Amino acid sequence: MLTKRQLVILKEIVRLYTESGQPVGSKKLLDQLPMHVSSATVRNEMVRLEDMGLIEKTHLSSGRVPSTKGYRYYLDHLVEPSSVDANDLAVIETSFDQSYHQIDQIIAQSAKILSSLTSYTAISLGPELRDARLTGFRLVPLGDQQVMAILVTDNGAVENQIFNVPRELDSESLEKAIRIINDQLVGLSLTDVIKRLHSDIPQLLTQYLITPTGFLDIFGNVLKKAAQERFYVDGKMNLINPATVKNVDQLKSLYSLIDQNDDLAKLIGVPDRSIEVRLGDELTSDLLRNFSLITATYDVGDHGKGMIALLGPTSMPYSRMIGLLDVFREELAKKITDYYTHRGDE
Repeated sequence: MLTKRQLVILKEIVRLYTESGQPVGSKKLLDQLPMHVSSATVRNEMVRLEDMGLIEKTHLSSGRVPSTKGYRYYLDHLVEPSSVDANDLAVIETSFDQSYHQIDQIIAQSAKILSSLTSYTAISLGPELRDARLTGFRLVPLGDQQVMAILVTDNGAVENQIFNVPRELDSESLEKAIRIINDQLVGLSLTDVIKRLHSDIPQLLTQYLITPTGFLDIFGNVLKKAAQERFYVDGKMNLINPATVKNVDQLKSLYSLIDQNDDLAKLIGVPDRSIEVRLGDELTSDLLRNFSLITATYDVGDHGKGMIALLGPTSMPYSRMIGLLDVFREELAKKITDYYTHRGDE
């Protein structure tokens, strides 16, 4: 159990180090403390905090820096989100102030804005796509037994893929199959559409197709792509930091990690709180031992929940970042809500 004075000193060490990036010595700390104590007292308290494993020396003659344990204690007990700077708020509002034709454009833009504001790597995930509803499906002939499958959902997403059509699927049969899909499935959530594909839809299709497998493969693949989570990442170059990346091989591995949707999904996980910070060993990969991940969820009502995150060094200024993410997620949710409202008015 820390004393009140130790709590103040630990909080000040974290603040000074995350703002300057320089180890904090007792003299500098003494000048910044909001209370009057002697230099001997400050040195003694720093020794006690070091004995507890909350701060550490970087080398023999240096000041102290927070340890991972110290950051964890700070985040669990001491951190206070900062108010967002008026300039940052203006940048967020201005950057979002444009027309969007698809929800994914808003999500991608959010990662770009967040990375620009923080100089860290930003990750954005839109509201649950499986709750989106199917509004249409069609096949566009391209010649040479190729078609473009186009699937549209009510959130403005348009998914398309090119397929080779089995020769036994003639154009007339395909048109009838497409009509069944649109008659039976339009208006259903993508989750329910997937369920129907495994229940009665194959049987309905056998009325017009000798074997529905080829057609179901086409529709199922484009449906799966439309329903999968899409992470948007911006600011990958910000990973290049001497405090976090030691060599080119590590950087390549980090790039590979954040380029894979499945790896990102494991990294993000399911946050327990609306804003959550995980440090080093608490993350899923040894590559991230010198990193922190701040995740924040946002709520768009009936359209589900999404997520934004910042990946940066353990020494990031948490008060500012948490305060910024708290405001940013509200602005993002507002923009997405406006998008859905506008579409409903069309």
